[in-house]
Amino acid sequence: MTIYKNKLFAILSLMFLMLLASTDLAFANLNINFNNLAFAKAGNVQTSIPIGHAEFCKIWPKECGKNKENVSAITLTQALWQELVGINVKYNKEIIPVTDLELYGVEEFWTYSNGYGDCEEYVLEKRRALINLGWPASVLLIAVLRQESGEGHAVLMVRTDRGDLVLDNQAALIKLWNETPYKYLKRQSQANSGQWVDLYDQRENLFAKR
Repeated sequence: MTIYKNKLFAILSLMFLMLLASTDLAFANLNINFNNLAFAKAGNVQTSIPIGHAEFCKIWPKECGKNKENVSAITLTQALWQELVGINVKYNKEIIPVTDLELYGVEEFWTYSNGYGDCEEYVLEKRRALINLGWPASVLLIAVLRQESGEGHAVLMVRTDRGDLVLDNQAALIKLWNETPYKYLKRQSQANSGQWVDLYDQRENLFAKR
């Protein structure tokens, strides 16, 4: 009888652990093929930090350190997708677009929005809101890029098991990074929010390749 109880306890314990693991899949490091084109290829070596973010980190140092959780990608459940969509729509509507030069008298100034701002303010607010909802910082990556006009731009790149999704103040729809008309240059490191890595954007159909 004792042996039977011990076996039953072992089986129930295993079932509990499997159930626990399944409920926490959203934040697990999954076996994902990051060589898939849906994922932007990043360098392993630290690169230069955008000047605007460097100045932001001096004011908000707690936003720019080593990430507590190094989650490689988040499983995009229906609930999490709805959070992404909701946050993207909310800040795209709430923030009034104004350049840093008009608002602060300088070409580049990254900060949280006071109701107005350019692309960086949208990105910072969306990132902060998602972190407050429980998203790990290591999957919420600020990325800088070049538009077809040649102008610089910033978006929030969210690393999911479906690929790198882009939250953009210039687009209502959330798309995979490789479905957007931009030339990606670099993004935050997944290990440390105060460090940046280069992005290797080798898509042949970009305007930069014409």
